[in-house]
Amino acid sequence: MAKHDFDLGVIGGGAGGLTVAAGASQLGAKVLLVEREPQLGGDCLHFGCVPSKALIACAKNYFRMKNADNWGLPKMDVPLPDFSRIAGYIEGVIAKIQKHDSVERFCGLGVQVEFGQASFVDEHKVSVGEKSFSAKKWVIATGSSAFIPPISGLDKTPFLTNREIFSLKSLPESLIILGGGPIGAEMAQAFCRLGTKVTVVEMAGQILGPEDPDMAHIVLETLRSEGVEFYLSSKAATVEDLGGRCRVTVEKPSGEKIPLAAEKLLVAVGRSVNVQGLGLEKIGVNYSARGIGVDNRCRTSQPHIFAVGDVSGGYQFTHAAGYEGGVALVNAVMHLPRKADYTWMPWCTYTDPELASVGLNEKRAKAAGVNYEIFEENFSDNDKSLAGGEAAGKIKLLLDKKSGLLGVQIAGPHAGELINQWVAVANGKVKLSTLASAIHPYPTLGEINKRVAGAVYAPKLYSDAVKKTLKVLFGLKGRACGPDLQ
Repeated sequence: MAKHDFDLGVIGGGAGGLTVAAGASQLGAKVLLVEREPQLGGDCLHFGCVPSKALIACAKNYFRMKNADNWGLPKMDVPLPDFSRIAGYIEGVIAKIQKHDSVERFCGLGVQVEFGQASFVDEHKVSVGEKSFSAKKWVIATGSSAFIPPISGLDKTPFLTNREIFSLKSLPESLIILGGGPIGAEMAQAFCRLGTKVTVVEMAGQILGPEDPDMAHIVLETLRSEGVEFYLSSKAATVEDLGGRCRVTVEKPSGEKIPLAAEKLLVAVGRSVNVQGLGLEKIGVNYSARGIGVDNRCRTSQPHIFAVGDVSGGYQFTHAAGYEGGVALVNAVMHLPRKADYTWMPWCTYTDPELASVGLNEKRAKAAGVNYEIFEENFSDNDKSLAGGEAAGKIKLLLDKKSGLLGVQIAGPHAGELINQWVAVANGKVKLSTLASAIHPYPTLGEINKRVAGAVYAPKLYSDAVKKTLKVLFGLKGRACGPDLQ
């Protein structure tokens, strides 16, 4: 039997890789962790989830200061923010979280950490600079990077991606964003709220393409009302460097071309998997531009090599990477055949209002040929929303009355928190009647979950048949007021 330096090698120090490395070491495996960036934490910590949420929080607070009179407070003349200070705040948040993803912590757990580009020498050995390491099993968790589209002139024009947008030295006077997905939508609102003139160019007919149009429209209309300009069903035909500014020529479906100019350009049209330099072709690991091919146990075409997170071409969420890391860990170290199940994978776009989903929405239900019923409740009917001045949005529940809950979408305040109750309901197989009858504190946003669950049973409970039965049994006299009284 071949001898290896390590029981398990992990390539990539983001959410997926750190989950595997920490868990495997604590289970008694000898673990190597290789990261090509100078720090652990991955894209999410340094260039994604964490800095974007910190920026969004800054922008929301500033926006509320500017619009204090909406809450009956004195109207304030607020100066433009110093973006270098915002960038400093973002760096401080990252630094606090970095402690949990430090070399010292993982060394304390028993994990050996190496920095550099890992490349497979053979099926069990990788080189990292001038060093080489072998492991019985490997997990690839190298993540993804911003996709750069082949737009004429883009390669000759300075532009931003998620790696640069959070460390700007000053607030841009104007910003063009290519892409209306989660990154584009979140950054559009944040920079607009801070005082930047923002224009979004999106090839699809709606923003947040995977979401139902009615839910995405709630977010779109809010962003428009705050000043973000959108060019939907439009593409960037050319990009030109104007020296300190850029010009994007937008082509509409009619063929009309519109020149737009701005100080900065943000490219946010999707992600590319990080497989370059790994040497996968030398060891027979199948991959494509979409990602490394894996089965439902996160195994690649080489069964002792696993792939998790963005690089495997599935859901591009930090929590998905962490979940898949757990699946790979159980298979690789504990030798138990755990399979990944994405039925109730939740996600959230952190605009204001937020848009969160779990399970099927209408788009996916129709594509799957699933019959469904819809039940909705509006945040304008929620007392806590009205009191907080956050009445935009709704909750939408998809139900198959034979098989039960199909999915839930929430566009509204704190939707990412509210969806957690539905994650628990779905995974715990909790009956909707249990949720509908449960006591929720008043006033809370969470009451909207109880109300939409109750709406499923209301038509039967308050039907004419029930009223007639109660009248016969108990002599109820009917309505005491209303236009239909005799």
